[in-house]
Amino acid sequence: MRANGRPFTTTSLNAVRNLGILAHVDAGKTTLTERVLFATGATHKRGEVHAGTTVTDYDPQERDRGITIFAAAVSCTWDGHRVNLIDTPGHVDFSDEVERSLRVLDGAVAVFDAVAGVEPQSESVWRQADRHGVPRIAFVNKLDRAGADLDTAVASIRERLGAVPLVVQLPIGREDAFTGVVDLLAMRALHWHAGSDTYETGPVPEPLREEADRRRRLLEETVAELHADALEEFCATSALTGPTLARALRELTLRGDGVVVLCGSAYRNRGIEPLLDAVLAYLPSPAEMPPVRGMADGAEQERAPDPAGPFTALAFKVTATATGRLTYLRVYAGTLRKGATVLDAATGRTERVGRILRVQADRHEEREEAVAGDIVAVIGLKAARAGTTLCSPGAGLVLEPPSVAEPVVSVAVEARFAGDTGRLSAALARLAEEDPSLVVRSDAETGQTVLSGMGELHLEVAAEKIRSGHGVEVVVGRPQVSYRETVVRGVTGLVYRHVKQDGGAGQFAHVVVDVEPLEEAAFEFRSTVVGGRVPQEYARAVEAGCRDALAEGPLGGHPVTGLRVTLTDGATHSKDSSEMAFRAAGRFALREALRLSAVELLEPVVEVTVTVPEDGVGGVLGDLAARRGRVSGSTAGSGTAVITATVPLAELFGYASRLRGRTRGRGTFTTRPAGLAPVPASVAAALPAR
Repeated sequence: MRANGRPFTTTSLNAVRNLGILAHVDAGKTTLTERVLFATGATHKRGEVHAGTTVTDYDPQERDRGITIFAAAVSCTWDGHRVNLIDTPGHVDFSDEVERSLRVLDGAVAVFDAVAGVEPQSESVWRQADRHGVPRIAFVNKLDRAGADLDTAVASIRERLGAVPLVVQLPIGREDAFTGVVDLLAMRALHWHAGSDTYETGPVPEPLREEADRRRRLLEETVAELHADALEEFCATSALTGPTLARALRELTLRGDGVVVLCGSAYRNRGIEPLLDAVLAYLPSPAEMPPVRGMADGAEQERAPDPAGPFTALAFKVTATATGRLTYLRVYAGTLRKGATVLDAATGRTERVGRILRVQADRHEEREEAVAGDIVAVIGLKAARAGTTLCSPGAGLVLEPPSVAEPVVSVAVEARFAGDTGRLSAALARLAEEDPSLVVRSDAETGQTVLSGMGELHLEVAAEKIRSGHGVEVVVGRPQVSYRETVVRGVTGLVYRHVKQDGGAGQFAHVVVDVEPLEEAAFEFRSTVVGGRVPQEYARAVEAGCRDALAEGPLGGHPVTGLRVTLTDGATHSKDSSEMAFRAAGRFALREALRLSAVELLEPVVEVTVTVPEDGVGGVLGDLAARRGRVSGSTAGSGTAVITATVPLAELFGYASRLRGRTRGRGTFTTRPAGLAPVPASVAAALPAR
């Protein structure tokens, strides 16, 4: 049978699921999303990534490159529930899209390749979900591929992610012969018919009966170890009933103590319906999420997910389309109606919502209202950005915005034709508005416009959007990485007096500071001044001045990180001291302290995972060494080798073409950020100043 489920007929928050699809690039996220839309009846034809016919990869660049670049929201119904789903990018350069999506989601499906298991970006997005406390279930995809093995993939989940996998299915058949799964909770078999969209249920095949019993027993034992009520029943009866097991699996998922694991093949449309059932069974509804917390009038407040409460929503994405400027919202409380006036809680300005849309990737369905738990797009907001909190007027509450990663790669951009300079500036401003991880600045020395982003591909996509979306021909310079400077050895007791007298009110500030290194790439400020020698408001001004000084370090004008500044003493003047004077003192004091400190240059490094034929290992290792790479691991099997190394990002520009050339097109590689590392003195000496 093909089960589309009952239509969505209730507005209950319990009948809504907001989830994301997370994975490494090419693990099958978009194909899985397409099959979910097809299985639920939201589409009537299966889209294919290779054919460029998918719903969520609708941007021309996504279809040309065959990867997801922009997080796309879709909505469907299953068994009387509405499922709001966001297909997120899997490439490391677009991890900020994942971050903004996870900020507003209640649950997620993590997709893993049955051959590769946990891949580098799989691990990165998993850690992002950990930070946001998003409950997850896992789907091991591509079981029809040669070399696919569920147990190996599950072992990688346990070892690389530190999670407790709770496997609830057993594959029927291997590789090309994969035809279905055994449901270990109901102890039944689900078979999908080749060449059709139907499946049937039946008893567990006799050859798999013993293995299914063994795995069910293992599942019960694992759950009993983690869940108190399940342990009590297990000790009393030496088994767990189906309802007890299902309830325990849900509670373990919501607590993050275990990860339910299902399997299938999205491409062959096998395993999708049980996955949808698992989404409803194990992932939370908006009603089960804790109240959101925010700041109002200097105090922390909560808003429960109540449609009758004060309207509260967070904008997490902004895009420009032919129909207008779309602002994507997650509604946490209250009800938003078309034509309503909303308050930007941070700025205090109000705007009017013209239209409310339920989004189906690049297609939209107009709605009269959106209630708590909804993810919708609205038209009419002119100033809202990603991270803006929107509320009912008179009920302001500022929610924590999604974090934005610091850019690591920069290029100089200029219009090919002088007459397009103004249009280029407008296009860059629009790009930065839509994608906060893109930063545009003007170089003070060269006058060039510099575009910074998360990687080479990220900037390539941005440049192509300028050309195709805004009709501006641009010239793009060679990528440059974003270096940092850090303190290796600081100074103590540095005295700085800021005295300025030019006829009017003077400026006076006296500060004494200590500067010391921090292990992490961060900045800390503290004041140990006693006796009121430097009032608190002036201490805050000193901190602001120090932050100003962090913009340019003494080595090459790069931003400074990894230090702590302590204000130990100071003095004020009854008339001439002011916050402005102490801010200036803080800025100049830290600049002087950095000049006297031992400072070193840092560069971004990435973990590179290279997959090559065994006969190409020597050449690849030599090339990585030439790029200042440090090999951390190497495994071989089935004619291929997987090499893991840490390599400076600056050395990886153009590596894809070089690797293809060395391996006759058979080598591939992936990367994930690995932090910052000191630049060797010989390399640092050859680098130009910022």
